[in-house]
Parts: sequence; structure tokens; C-alpha cells
Amino acid sequence: MKATLLASAAALALAMPLSANAQSVKIGVLLGYTGPIESLTPDMANGAELALTEASDSGNFLGGTVIEPVRADSTCVDSGAATAAAERLVTSDGVAAIMGADCSGVTGAVLDAVAIPNGVAMISPSATSPAFTAKEDNGLFFRTAPSDARQGDVLATALTAKGVGEVAVTYTNNDYGKGFADAFSAAFEAAGGKVLATAAHEDGKADYSAEVGALSASGAPVLVVLGYVDQGGAGIVRAALDTGAFDTFAFGDGMYGDSLTETFGSDIDGSIGTHPAAAGEGVAMFQALAEKAGFSGDGAYRGESYDAAALLALAIQAAGGVDDRAAIAAKVMDVANAPGEKIMPGEIGKALALIAEGKDVDYVGATGVELIGPGEAAGAYREYEIKSGAFETTKLH
Repeated sequence: MKATLLASAAALALAMPLSANAQSVKIGVLLGYTGPIESLTPDMANGAELALTEASDSGNFLGGTVIEPVRADSTCVDSGAATAAAERLVTSDGVAAIMGADCSGVTGAVLDAVAIPNGVAMISPSATSPAFTAKEDNGLFFRTAPSDARQGDVLATALTAKGVGEVAVTYTNNDYGKGFADAFSAAFEAAGGKVLATAAHEDGKADYSAEVGALSASGAPVLVVLGYVDQGGAGIVRAALDTGAFDTFAFGDGMYGDSLTETFGSDIDGSIGTHPAAAGEGVAMFQALAEKAGFSGDGAYRGESYDAAALLALAIQAAGGVDDRAAIAAKVMDVANAPGEKIMPGEIGKALALIAEGKDVDYVGATGVELIGPGEAAGAYREYEIKSGAFETTKLH
């Protein structure tokens, strides 16, 4: 993201006009309700909508205005479907901003085709491709999950600490998978390890035995799987177990989800993985709020989704309304970082009141939000090991 915001009135004119005096303000919740991470999405959406409900129920958002979340399906992998869904959010539904998208490829497509032309702020809770760091986005794109440039280093560190010196790598064939694989391989080899084979895999196939066979031929004892838990990544693991090619894996964040252990259980004991996760009091506070709302807050990208939605609500408040979408984007960094009173989960109403009084807030939230450089999370990672068919945290990085 660069500092320059959209200056073109023509571009802004493409967006549906909004009014701060409207009875409700709409915010898009653009996530993969279908597709390769569909088991992760329901509680990500719940996290985002929990924050928006909290803001509405406080009575402090734009003088008592209600926020209406509008869901749309990114599919995670179909850029055409994602951009069409985002276009409907902006032109038909008239959303003020978008919480999402989720997977990196569709997020980039929505940013280029919809957000930038219409001057709409986007905050993704889970688009982790390193490519976004240098992307020209007119100051409109932010993310509450850290870049895979760091996750690649964390996963490499976790493997070398366990004495693993050789691996094979498979990655989903998109921006997320390729960027993550490159970052991991560079970090692992810099630490003295050897990547004996690297191969992309396509999602949606019925059989991955050929891909697994080629990777196994390298002689690597561990297979690094940088894919999706409800799609090709799971297919790779199934083929590896069925053929006896691998029984120990290292997983990226796209593979973290209950469906992984529900499907494979103790068959993948000893495997490790990483995913963005925070430490500190905000974690427990968010989990308590989520439990009260009827869902578990302990899962991939649920806290990040809560934080992304909260930041949008606070930025709209700081912008004084929704008439100027570029002004909303310009306020995101202000409400996310110091100076100001620190804001924890459950305190969104308090933050809105402070902003209305002209005071600064420093949103900390569920994941210890600190936006750096081009509007991305500094971030922390959880390292886990699968023991007795269950995830067990081993370290926070």
C-alpha cells in the first residue's frame, strides 16, 4: 500500500452515494462461504459480525446508526465470482467498506477490479501473500493477519528446531501458495535445511497420488503442505497416508482447522504447523465474547475477523460518516495505532464514544493489532503439534 489515496472524483463517482444520516450503514463481509476453506468461514463471519453488532448495540456509532453486515461469497479461489460478489456489495448493496476478502488470490482480484476503482477500503483477516506488501493499492488495503514472509520463517524455524533437515514441499497453485512456498523454502535453506522437491497442486482433483508419488521419490522424510484444509491440501494428505509415502507433515495456516483432525486424527500425530495467533489478555476477552455469542473464538482467523470489522466501524466513526469512502480508508491507521486509549475486545462502544468526543484510540482488540508499514499486521504465530489426534500448542512466535 502506498500513501497516495484516490484523488479521482470520477473513480469515486462509480460508488453508490452514501449518507451518514441513513438509518443503517452496510459493511460487506466477503468470505469463502463455499470453496476450499468453507469449514473455517462460518466462525470468521461470526467474529466479524460480533464486532459490528457490538458497535450497533452500543448506540454510539454515528449517533445511534445501526450497522448492517452484508455477506457475499468470495469462494476463496474463483476470482471472477469474488469480483462479481464484491461489485454487488458496492453497487447494489451500497456498502461503506469491505471486511475481506479471505484468500490472497481473490483478495487481490477484488482489490484491483472493485475496491480501487470505487475507492472502497478493504481489511482482510486472512490474505497473507507477501505480494500485498509492495502492492499499489491507493491506501485502500489493510490486513489483520501478518504476511507469509514471516510465516515461512516461523515454519522453517519450527522444523529445524525439531532436527528436520530435509523436506518436500507442495503448495496450492495460486498467489497464496506460491508466495508461502517461496518464503518457506528460502528460510529453510538459509537455516541449513534442504528442500528436495517442490511441486504445486491444483485444488478440486479426486486423486493426488501422482503428485504425492513424485514428491516421495525425493526421499524427503517430511512433507510440507501449504494448501487448503477443505480441498487439495487434504487430498494430498489422504493420498500420502493411503500410499504410505509420508506420515509426517508440516502445515501452513490454510491447513489449520477442525476438519483436519476430524478427518485424519492420530494418523498424522507428530505433524506440526503454524497459523497466526495472538497472545495477551485480548485473546481470552475475545474468546469469552464469542462463547457468549454462541461460537468458539479459538480458531483460525476468528479474532482477526473481529478486529478487521471493528477497525472499519471505528474508521467510519473517525471519518465522520460514509459519504467519502477514501476518508474511511485514511482513518484506519489512526484508529489502529498509538497514540490513544487502548481498546480491548468488548470495548468498541467505548472507542466509538471517545472518537465522537474528538479523542484518540489505539485499537488492540483480539489479536494485539498493530498495523505497520503498508497497513499490515506485525503479527504473531502459534506453533502446534498434533498429538493423539488433537492440536496442542507448543510455542508462540
